[in-house]
Amino acid sequence: MSIENLSPETMDLRSADISAENRAKLKQLFPAVFVETVNGAGELVEGIDFEKLKAELGTFSDVFEAHRARYGMDWPGKKAALKLIQEPSVGTLKPCREESVNFDDTENLFIEGDNLEVLKLLQKSYYGKVKMIYIDPPYNTGKEFIYPDKYAESLDTYLAYAGLVDDEGKKFSTNTPNEGRFHTKWLNMMYPRLYLARNLLSDDGIIFVSIDDHEVHNLRALLNEILGEENFIAELVWEKGRKNDAKLFSVGHEYMLVYGRSLNTLKENATVWREIKPGAQAIWNKYLELREKHGQNYEVMEQELRAWYKQADSAAKSLSRYKHIDQHGPWRDRDISWPGGGGPRYDVIHPKTGQPCKVPDRGWGFSSKEAMDKQVKLGLVVFRGDHTEPPFRKAHLRPLAGELDEDIDALDMETEEESVSMGMQVMPSVLYKQSQSAVKHLRKLMEAKIFDNPKDHEVLARLINYCTAKSEIILDFFSGSCSAAEAVIRLNQGQKIDRKFIMVQLPEPCDENSEAFKAGYKTIADIGKERIRRVIGKIEAEQAAKADKAKDALPGTIEEPAKLDIGFKVLKLDRSNFKIWEALSPDAAPEAIADQLEMHVEHIDPSASPEDILYELLLKAGFMPTKPVEKPALAGKQVFSVAEGALLICLEDEITRELIDAVAATQPLQFICLDRGFKGNDQLKANAVQTFAALNQGKDRADRIVFRTV
Repeated sequence: MSIENLSPETMDLRSADISAENRAKLKQLFPAVFVETVNGAGELVEGIDFEKLKAELGTFSDVFEAHRARYGMDWPGKKAALKLIQEPSVGTLKPCREESVNFDDTENLFIEGDNLEVLKLLQKSYYGKVKMIYIDPPYNTGKEFIYPDKYAESLDTYLAYAGLVDDEGKKFSTNTPNEGRFHTKWLNMMYPRLYLARNLLSDDGIIFVSIDDHEVHNLRALLNEILGEENFIAELVWEKGRKNDAKLFSVGHEYMLVYGRSLNTLKENATVWREIKPGAQAIWNKYLELREKHGQNYEVMEQELRAWYKQADSAAKSLSRYKHIDQHGPWRDRDISWPGGGGPRYDVIHPKTGQPCKVPDRGWGFSSKEAMDKQVKLGLVVFRGDHTEPPFRKAHLRPLAGELDEDIDALDMETEEESVSMGMQVMPSVLYKQSQSAVKHLRKLMEAKIFDNPKDHEVLARLINYCTAKSEIILDFFSGSCSAAEAVIRLNQGQKIDRKFIMVQLPEPCDENSEAFKAGYKTIADIGKERIRRVIGKIEAEQAAKADKAKDALPGTIEEPAKLDIGFKVLKLDRSNFKIWEALSPDAAPEAIADQLEMHVEHIDPSASPEDILYELLLKAGFMPTKPVEKPALAGKQVFSVAEGALLICLEDEITRELIDAVAATQPLQFICLDRGFKGNDQLKANAVQTFAALNQGKDRADRIVFRTV
């Protein structure tokens, strides 16, 4: 094998190529339709035989062919929007430590930049990994959203807009008042962003999109096309308050369209969403107070809980059947028979008499004796004085895991009676929350009115809590004042879990006459970052107060503050740290070729820091920028170790045989180094390729070590 054939892979510095990935998926399904063909330049390339594809699809394609007029959504510029999706980004996300909090330890992100470019850059590292997306995009009411004049120049346009390069006539434009009643520009702005966002959702992921009357019909059609009409979940109405200045009707509501990435996956996972019923939290808080006061004296706790119900609000009173208490909290008695009748019949032995208990007329509520025995063992079955009456079962305000994992219909949580009995409920499709409460909250937090119409973080927390669980990722790529970030942080604090957030916001300038600008905020992104810092500051102060209180308390009487991820890592969209080779046409002038070659003699931006380069490479290698980074020395060289050694990056100007051997010994998934580090020594480079090839022999493709240079 020649040295020329022993070259490492060249690092692809562009974002994911959506078109290439779609073609690869199609090729997996229909390999026979891919054929060799000659393009317009006379080059031999791979193409698709669409007649073969129609034959493979069978009667489905015949139906399509026979009905040229078909139902669908189209508008001027849609093809350009599709082309924009397929255009990879050549940008990067540069770390900004000075604006971050707990940079090295956090898994939360704030990304400043045009969300279209950012979504492209996140494709490799976050594909299929986001559980929930919430966005509140600009509404189409005139002068409320901005977009690049030229889609093909979106990165250059952004850099000029953000003041990162000289303005060469490229700019973001605002939708004018006259255009506000038209839909084309809004659709062209939304379509590629929603398409790219879909790719980031996990199979069981959900997207919420807030919208008003102007575009709700178009947005639903758009989401039907991108996510599939079969994945529509709900159209929520958020009633935010009456407008008394209205001439005809007071339109005080907005909508939230909810879609799943795959409703089939949610069904296969037996996904059930529930939230705590109003009043249940107050009862639980009272129980915690009584537990701290009385320990395990459940009889006294029950007496005080029943007395408390008499003066509690109506929501808590409606759940006053939870009048018993055990080590798992408040509970009420429930029937143990099969709903509707016809349930199984088997012997359940009374623990005192040793005789089988009377079987309920409708049969036992558990499908098997084993399931019943499990409930007895958990202490969830209460036997009566003797076996002549059936026992009953406990239903806790906060159910134990064992109360919900039974294989019975009686606890499938499908009926209102079941939900109420568990202190839980299905979220209604109409939400009521005054918009002014969010305005007042943000004004108090920021000590000035610096943002108009912020989203209510408590409503967002309710949605996030309803649909997500521990360690899952929440994305908002129109993050504004970062209400969603505060929602995640506060939820995590209350529940002691570790959901993660990604906020993306364009650094849209604040009006110089605005309160925000006068308070020192130059952009909307600055407002969002400062809001997160202030929320973190409040939590740190609360934790410090708890720690001080714990110093004077007896050991074990004060709960230790939870270890929370109260930080966020700021990344900023910018031009790549590398000069990326642009393909020239076959008839390019010799001078153009010479200029391109000269530009790539030194292809790394001299102003780029090692950390800038590191974050670009790990992102484009498909690793999350939140993965931990260590800096071990291997063979006397500085190496960046990402995700516990899964990715090793060396940015040294000299690569040695000893370094290659040391890297190979750790067996990472990927190793990336600078091509210039080989200093033109092709033999050393070939030896390095052979070293990794030898390690890869016999390994599955997924386990092979990938060796790349840049």
